[in-house]
Amino acid sequence: MTYQPEIETLADVPRFHARTRPNDVALIDGDRTTTYKTFDERTSRVANGLKALGAGPGSRIAAMDQNSDRYFEILFGAAKIGAVLVSVNWRLAPPEIAYILNDARAEIIFVGGPFTGLLDATSGELRHLKHIFVTDGAAYEDWLAQQSNVDPGYRGSAKDTVVQMYTSGTTGHPKGVELSHFAHYAHERNRAASPDDPQMAWNDWTNRDTSLVTMPSFHVSGTCWGIVGLYNGARSIILRQFDPAEVLSVIEKERVTKLVLVPTAIQALLQHPACRDTDFSSIAYLLYGASPIPLDLLREAVSVFRCGFIQLYGMTETTGAVTYLPADDHDLSGNKRMRSAGKAFTGVEIEIRDAEGRTLAPGDEGEIWIRSESVMNGYWNLPDATAATMTGGNWVRTGDAGLMDEDGYVYVRDRVKDMIVSGGENIYPAEVESAMYGHPAIAEVAVIAVPDPKWGEAVKAIVVLKPNAEPDAKAILDFTRTRIAGYKVPKTVDFVDVLPKNGTGKVLKRELRKPFWEGRERQVN
Repeated sequence: MTYQPEIETLADVPRFHARTRPNDVALIDGDRTTTYKTFDERTSRVANGLKALGAGPGSRIAAMDQNSDRYFEILFGAAKIGAVLVSVNWRLAPPEIAYILNDARAEIIFVGGPFTGLLDATSGELRHLKHIFVTDGAAYEDWLAQQSNVDPGYRGSAKDTVVQMYTSGTTGHPKGVELSHFAHYAHERNRAASPDDPQMAWNDWTNRDTSLVTMPSFHVSGTCWGIVGLYNGARSIILRQFDPAEVLSVIEKERVTKLVLVPTAIQALLQHPACRDTDFSSIAYLLYGASPIPLDLLREAVSVFRCGFIQLYGMTETTGAVTYLPADDHDLSGNKRMRSAGKAFTGVEIEIRDAEGRTLAPGDEGEIWIRSESVMNGYWNLPDATAATMTGGNWVRTGDAGLMDEDGYVYVRDRVKDMIVSGGENIYPAEVESAMYGHPAIAEVAVIAVPDPKWGEAVKAIVVLKPNAEPDAKAILDFTRTRIAGYKVPKTVDFVDVLPKNGTGKVLKRELRKPFWEGRERQVN
C-alpha cells in the first residue's frame, strides 16, 4: 500500500485506517500499544479538547518533548481542526525557545515532564501562551478522557499548512517552515504514477512493515518518518531518543523492516559491542541522510547490516528527502556514485544554476535548485526570506553547491550559504556569533566549520579579543552556552590578532576555513 486517494489531509490518515484496519497496531511506545481504531478516537479527543480551548484553523499548537506516541496523536488531532503543530527542539536554550513560541504566537503547548523547567525559565518572556499540558502525566489523560471521541469533521485543503518546523536562521533568528498536508505524501502519489521503477522499491510500503522512529520529532526527519509510516498503515515503534543498545534490541525483537538514521547514529551502532551479534535479517531498507557519510563507514555498515541502503538528500524546506541513492549503487568496493547524494525522486526536478540563476551543463558546479510538490508553503511571516529562497515556478534554492552528472546524480561539494552540519544538526554561524558577541572580552568573532571524525563537522570560533582581555576559552564557551543550545556552542576557540577581510570589511571565512580543509576533494564533511 502506498498512495491512498481517500487521504486528502493528514486528518484523513486515522479516519481511513480506523475504517480499513481498525485492529492493526499503529504505534508502540514502551509498554503502550495503540491500534488504528484507538488512534482515531484519541486524535478526535485531542481535536475536541483543542477546539474547546479556542483553537481552530491556522492556530499554532506547540509540542516540546522527546519522541512519543502522544506527539503523533497531538499532531493528527490538531490536523482534525485545521490547526498547525509547531515542534519545538527541547535541546534549545530558554531564549531560543521563547523566540519560537512568541514568533508562532502559540497559545497552547504540550510539554514532556523533564522539560517543564525550560518553560519555567522562559515564562516571563512568553507573550501568548495560555495553556500548558504535561504529556507524560495523569493530567493529560484526564483532560483527554473529558473530551468527546466523535470526529469534529473539519475538512481543510491539502495545501493548508499542517506542520511548522523551525530551522536555524541565517541572520540569527530561526525561521518557521510551513509544510502542507500534501507535501507529506506527494512522493507517494508520484510513486503510484510510475510503479515500475525497481530502484524506487524502497519507497513501497505494506501494512506488514514495521517502522522504527528514533530520529527526533523536532526535526523533519523524525516527524516525516513517523507520518509516512502512519500514512501507509504500518506498525511504528517509537523510541524516546536514539540509544544504540535500545535500537539494536528493538530491531531484533520487533523485526523492524525500515528505519532512517543519520551517519553518526550508524557509526554509534557499529561501535556498540552487541552490534555483530544482532539479527538484522528483518530489515529490508536502512535509509540515511542529513549529512554526508564517509565512504569507509558506509562500506562497514553495508557489510554488517546486509540490507538495502538508501541515501537521502533534502532539507526542511522540501519536507525532507528529494533525492535518493539506490541500493544498487552501494558497492562494497566503492564507486563514484557512492560519493553522490543520488538522483531525483519521481516528480522532483533538480537543476544546477549559476549566481544569475542560469541552468548549467552536466559537470559544471553551481547552486542546487529543487522544484517539487513537497516544497514548503513559505517561511512563517517572512515574505522577504521566502522570496529569497523560493523563486518563480516554485523552485527552492538549497544553498548547497554541487554538480550533476550526465545520469542525473547530484554531488554536493560545498555550501553557498554559511551553514554547518554537525551530527545531522544544521547550525548557522550567524546565530553562534550573535550569542558570543555579548561576552565582554570579545571584539570580533567568526564561526566556521572544521572537519570532525565523529560529527562530520564541528563548530570552531575564531576570536579577536578586546585590548587587555585574557584569552579564556572556557569562560567564553560557558557564557555562550547560556544563550544558545549546547550543540551549537563551538567545540574549540582560536584567538587571533585580526580577521581577514575584503575591501568592504566582510570577513573572508573561506580563508579561515582553508587550512582545516586542505587536501579534501569537497568542502563539506
